[in-house]
Amino acid sequence: MTQDTISLALAELRDLLGDRLSTGQSVREIHGRDEAYSTPALPDGVAFPESTAEVSAIMKICSAHKIPVVPFGIGTSLEGHVIPIHGGISIDTSRMNKVLEIHESDLDAVVQPGVTRTQLNDNLRATGLMFTVDPGADATLGGMASTRASGTNTVRYGTMRENVLALEVVLPDGRVINTGSRARKSSAGYDLTHLFVGSEGTLGIITELTVRLFGRPDTELSATCAFETIDDAVNTVIMAIQMGLPMARIELLDDVQMKGMNIFNPDLNLPEKPHLFLEFHGSEAGVKEQVDLFESVAEEFGVSGFGWATKLEDRERLWQARHNAYYAGKSLRKGCEGVVTDCCVPISALADCIARTKELIADSGLIAPIVGHVGDGNYHLLILIDPGNADEMARAKQLASDVNRAALSFGGTVTGEHGVGTGKKKYMAEEHGEAYQLMAQLKQSIDPLNIMNPGKLVSVN
Repeated sequence: MTQDTISLALAELRDLLGDRLSTGQSVREIHGRDEAYSTPALPDGVAFPESTAEVSAIMKICSAHKIPVVPFGIGTSLEGHVIPIHGGISIDTSRMNKVLEIHESDLDAVVQPGVTRTQLNDNLRATGLMFTVDPGADATLGGMASTRASGTNTVRYGTMRENVLALEVVLPDGRVINTGSRARKSSAGYDLTHLFVGSEGTLGIITELTVRLFGRPDTELSATCAFETIDDAVNTVIMAIQMGLPMARIELLDDVQMKGMNIFNPDLNLPEKPHLFLEFHGSEAGVKEQVDLFESVAEEFGVSGFGWATKLEDRERLWQARHNAYYAGKSLRKGCEGVVTDCCVPISALADCIARTKELIADSGLIAPIVGHVGDGNYHLLILIDPGNADEMARAKQLASDVNRAALSFGGTVTGEHGVGTGKKKYMAEEHGEAYQLMAQLKQSIDPLNIMNPGKLVSVN
């Protein structure tokens, strides 16, 4: 890709988009980074399409000139997914932000990729329905589908994998395809919808999604409870799940994270011990039964300090505090930056894997609070470092690597929800073996010019 080639492509894109193609430094800088502690890289231009037809036209121009393309939602990814490491064009879908259809009877909605999860739920408020996937950040649904996002509700309602029914996708050569349908099941051919869910923009650009909705429960009840050890908290979760208790949310925060929570949210004033943050959904009688059963399980493991939140404002305050765990963790060390990693293991291995992780943290000499969607066996580390200290950065990267490999040794995966991007790519062959080569063959078949988010997730020759 030469500068002349870039100039020709930019000229054609400007003819198509006018001032919705930006080459300004500040706009390029915004699209040259995400929330990860990754080295930024600027695109040569940023396109702001407003329709599928425009995305298709952009892709035809970029394909003709072999220009790399990186889809961009809102920039909240955590493994360098949206960083244009080879330059090219960043396609920002934020202006494609319409809720197109809501089918109340069928419990689904059709949206453009720039719609955020809170925007969709605001549109659903009068219907009594809700979209349940909540990765914490107010991410776009296109980005959430691309990274196969999940969040605190996953244990009850599933990840984006379970909640995307159909897609419209623009392929690297500009063709527009539709995958799936609004039917709840199908046996018709390859499951292309779920090929693109989690593909991280390496196969095409999602321009429309049909997503699953759920009815809002009659009763919602949230709670916090403390334990003396992480093992006790995790074993409570394991037993509750094995008993079939239908938890809506069940989150673990270790003692280090709870210290940060109290610093960042002084009104919480919770014991600096391992905690579970819980939520129960259902009828009034059903929630009472769930609560009674959970309390009986937790008592077997020495639970203390149950705190209940029944009012909407109290529940929202509790879960906002949980969603701000990243900033709470950073409050443990003034001026620090965070190296973030996640992994996921079978529920039965969760206690042992977290125990091993605690040992690795201690060996590193670093501060690294743990939070986790433990109902899924998924947990996260925020490794705190001095951004100017090369030794700490090296130790943080080694700790992240050791934790990921520990997860593999327990039969797990190196990422439960953050995705691969550039940060986790080095573990893919180790996790997938020969199947990783098949991923490369699929990529090469769909994107033979290797222009879709090149250098991420999978490598091709």
